[in-house]
Amino acid sequence: MPDPVVTILDYGVGNLRSVARAFEVCGAMPRLAETPGQAMQADRLVIPGVGAFRSCVDALRAAGFADVVEQVVSHRERPVLGICVGMQMLLDVSEEFGQQVGLGFVPGKVSRIPSGAGSDDRRKVPHIGWSSLQPPTGASDVSWSGTVLNDTRRGTDVYFVHSFAAVPTLASDVLAVTDYGGHQICAALQRDNLFGVQFHPEKSGLGGLAIVRSFLNL
Repeated sequence: MPDPVVTILDYGVGNLRSVARAFEVCGAMPRLAETPGQAMQADRLVIPGVGAFRSCVDALRAAGFADVVEQVVSHRERPVLGICVGMQMLLDVSEEFGQQVGLGFVPGKVSRIPSGAGSDDRRKVPHIGWSSLQPPTGASDVSWSGTVLNDTRRGTDVYFVHSFAAVPTLASDVLAVTDYGGHQICAALQRDNLFGVQFHPEKSGLGGLAIVRSFLNL
């Protein structure tokens, strides 16, 4: 059986080498798409993203990838994964440096993580480091079966680096959360064939590789 092929959008933003390497370790054949035509042929599509929301969205649109992602998402046949800012761009708007328009595939906004207060502040911004994945509050019976978290244990630690976080309008779009100093952050989302993770699976050790493998098995 041939190795699964995954296409990673190369639009000048994101740590492509680390992401591609994680897929290689999991037995996949990563391909970097530099044109919309290459991206349209994807069996599985990955949207990386690092940096400011607007610069990522602008670069994605300038490369012609926004329309491709919309077509792949709307057909609901091929899995799509957004990583970090690549996940944030899936929402309607971001409040980073004023209101910025996103791709609008998932209703909601991207807001700054509120900083803590007091001498024992446990919530510094940006949120950098390892935090555990849990079901959303009030949804302890949520199933991760058949998702990118299919092989992930609740409580698995993954690596975050971000100051802003997705706030989906619909609770049903939230797949997993993490508690950061008493504030619940959306760590992963799902809508049909579309998935997003706020953390970096490529930097999250064995737990991250399990998520990569689950995406390949969708």
